[in-house]
Amino acid sequence: MRRLLWVGVGVAATVLVVRKGRALVEAYVPAGATQAVDGAVRFTQVARTAREAFTVGMAEREQQLRHDLLGDVDVDELRERRAATRARPSADRRRSPVVSPTWAEHPVEDPDDDDGYTFF
Repeated sequence: MRRLLWVGVGVAATVLVVRKGRALVEAYVPAGATQAVDGAVRFTQVARTAREAFTVGMAEREQQLRHDLLGDVDVDELRERRAATRARPSADRRRSPVVSPTWAEHPVEDPDDDDGYTFF
């Protein structure tokens, strides 16, 4: 019974504060200011709704593109496999052969270059 009494007191206090607050706002705030605030609140709600719709649409399009590109493949499984193959060194992955030290003996000019320009 005590809890119900305190809930009632809380509700009554809330109603009193809201009514007095609205009376103070009407008394001290210019007439067009509340309409401007309401317009800003509506604009914020519209922007939030548009952003949510854009995010949902972008996620749907991403899923569609991923399905068109990869098919019914689990992307997380592919990422795990790629990480596992990158982590362990493989004998198949060798570096390119070292350039022989005789590379300077080969000509560096183009034999088909007949325009006459030289860079020496």
